[in-house]
Amino acid sequence: MKRADLRRPHPPSDGAQGVTDKPIDPPPSAKARHGLLVEPDRARRMRITATLMLVAMAGLFALAHSQEGVHPAWGYVMAFAEAALVGGLADWFAVTALFRHPLGIPIPHTAIIPKNKDRIADTMASFLRRNFLTPHVVARRMRDMNVAKSAGSFLVEQREGDLGRVRAGAVELLVDLLESLDPERLGKQVRSGLARQAEKLEVSPLLGKMLESAMADNRHRPLIDGMVRWAGLTLEDNEDMVREMIRQRANALLRWTGLDERLSNSVLDGLYKLLAEILVNPEHPLRNKAEEGLAKFAQDLQHDPELRAKVERAKADLLANPALAEWWMGVWERLRHSLIDMARNPDAAMQGQLGSSIRELGETLRSDPALQLQVNRLARRTAVGVAQRYGEQIVRLVSETVKGWDAQTITDRVEGAVGRDLQFIRINGTLVGGLVGVTLHAILQVI
Repeated sequence: MKRADLRRPHPPSDGAQGVTDKPIDPPPSAKARHGLLVEPDRARRMRITATLMLVAMAGLFALAHSQEGVHPAWGYVMAFAEAALVGGLADWFAVTALFRHPLGIPIPHTAIIPKNKDRIADTMASFLRRNFLTPHVVARRMRDMNVAKSAGSFLVEQREGDLGRVRAGAVELLVDLLESLDPERLGKQVRSGLARQAEKLEVSPLLGKMLESAMADNRHRPLIDGMVRWAGLTLEDNEDMVREMIRQRANALLRWTGLDERLSNSVLDGLYKLLAEILVNPEHPLRNKAEEGLAKFAQDLQHDPELRAKVERAKADLLANPALAEWWMGVWERLRHSLIDMARNPDAAMQGQLGSSIRELGETLRSDPALQLQVNRLARRTAVGVAQRYGEQIVRLVSETVKGWDAQTITDRVEGAVGRDLQFIRINGTLVGGLVGVTLHAILQVI
């Protein structure tokens, strides 16, 4: 069984495809954390308060009406209660009509939000597109943001809470990706991609430029010194073969007199002396000849069609060699396991070289104005490009998601978001209505 089969299934997402009539509710803690229900207890308390105030005004109106002739002050109380009752009932009707039919009666122009949810979805999407996802709006907002400095400060400060959340998400994503995909298939795909890029790259001019640049900075001299030392060590390891070659080529008289041995020693001593002189003398003629040969080789790598063709054939043979494929698969497996181990043990990685590198990057981002300018410009261009290319898809996702909700879902979510404020409207309407009623009653008494 694959590891992916053991994962906890995820509920289908709201969208254009597979929209369910009733969205799957997250756990209560997740609702409170993500704002799907905005303080339902407080909204319910405000609704109860507004309703009790309305009931209190009705009771006060009945009491004042029964005591109307007892004292003139009861007239003011009755005017206040009557106007407050009317204002509270009017605002209750208005608030209720937004989400449902008051008292279940299908009065025209009530239950406005459920009936017009598709139009609301299109309006929301259009508002989002015009005011947030246009390139010039995104560019203007991004121009005032120093993304690089903020990212640098975050990397340097590394507050444990913020870093832990970001790191946990990144670790889970990376480990799932590296473990769920077929390692051999992924390694072959990466190798094929690198091979295709290498096939497109003509390496001969590149090698010629590199050699030419190295000679211009005198970085080729250690190469020549290494070749001279290699020649001396090779000669030392093969002295017997050299002596045998000289003896076989000497005539019988030299062998009979033993001069072949002296001749071999002289030849070997001369070669050792020559190699030593080349090694210690930067201006030795043979060294200059070698440098001339390297310079010509660098030019030929860049301009000689025949040599360039040979280098390209050698490159093709190397890429087609099975040994290279096996070597790459070994490198890829070691790299993959190293990434998994580092992701599973992020604390050790953050405390080591990776942590130091991240902090150094953060310091550079936070203190280098030139780098900040480049990073902020790249971020602004990226955000503008995303808004320009994918703005329509984003707003379409918003519109289709809202359209996919049923009437009860959109009613609950909108009412949960603004319900507490709407109950304040009812309370204010009751109080303001009462004050208006008292004012009108006082004016009538004066007149």
